[in-house]
Amino acid sequence: MKRNIYLMTIITLFIFLWSISALAVDKIGFINLQEIMQESNAGKKAAEDFKKFYEKETQKIKAAEKELKKMKEELEKQSSIMTQSSRNEKEAAYQKKMRDYQLLVNDTNDELKKRDQEMTQKLMPGIIKVVRSIAEKEKYTLVIDLATMPIPYYAKESDFSKKVTEEFNKIK
Repeated sequence: MKRNIYLMTIITLFIFLWSISALAVDKIGFINLQEIMQESNAGKKAAEDFKKFYEKETQKIKAAEKELKKMKEELEKQSSIMTQSSRNEKEAAYQKKMRDYQLLVNDTNDELKKRDQEMTQKLMPGIIKVVRSIAEKEKYTLVIDLATMPIPYYAKESDFSKKVTEEFNKIK
């Protein structure tokens, strides 16, 4: 008899715990931070500024390339009629220009990366604030960024990126 009471108590406890865990369903949401940054008004403006800077720097690089090409052509054309010392002088000048060009390209790439990171750091706090606000209102227990984590499948209705973009546009 005592054994049956213990068994019934354990079974009842398991059923109770199982029913509680079945009722407490977690709500998971998905966002795409990359898309939000690209589609938001602040993100579009930052991308436009970035593009202007990129084009300006690209023009500088193209001008340096053109100058290098011209120097090389002159060196090749005149090398047969030049003295050894003047050829060495022109080759040294060409090598110096080539190093300057390489430094320009490297500096430009570094500056582009820096500006991209600054843009992301500038936009991210506001976006995260909006994501948290929406997640708290709609009782999400977890929000996953699709841009950083490849997910083979998710329910599209759980993606609230557009909602975040709209809310972010209101505050920016």
